[in-house]
Amino acid sequence: MEHLTKQTFIEKVFDFENNEEWVFKGKKPAIIDFYADWCGPCKIVSPILEELDREYQGLIDFYKIDTDQEQELAAMFGIRSIPTILFIPVDDQPRIAVGAMPKDVYEKAIEDLFKLKKPLIH
Repeated sequence: MEHLTKQTFIEKVFDFENNEEWVFKGKKPAIIDFYADWCGPCKIVSPILEELDREYQGLIDFYKIDTDQEQELAAMFGIRSIPTILFIPVDDQPRIAVGAMPKDVYEKAIEDLFKLKKPLIH
């Protein structure tokens, strides 16, 4: 999972400084975890997303944004509580899920929003 700064977010996800309308820069769907180190529920979600990152390797880009360090990014998405997960389809608007959820809920969101089935792991 790659940690994004404002600069890497602009390069890899969305250049909000030069675009008012959403224009996703990624080549494959992305999931962004807005978190903070002191957040208990974030510590529950983090290993789930790391597991999904391994399971969907090469199919989805997984990112993390520390809301304490990247307050401008958190404000841009109106992040008021964490964890907040941003699901970004390649050709559609991002969707936001707030709060810690079990792994199967994230898998269902991936299937519904990204039209991806979970890869078989051998």
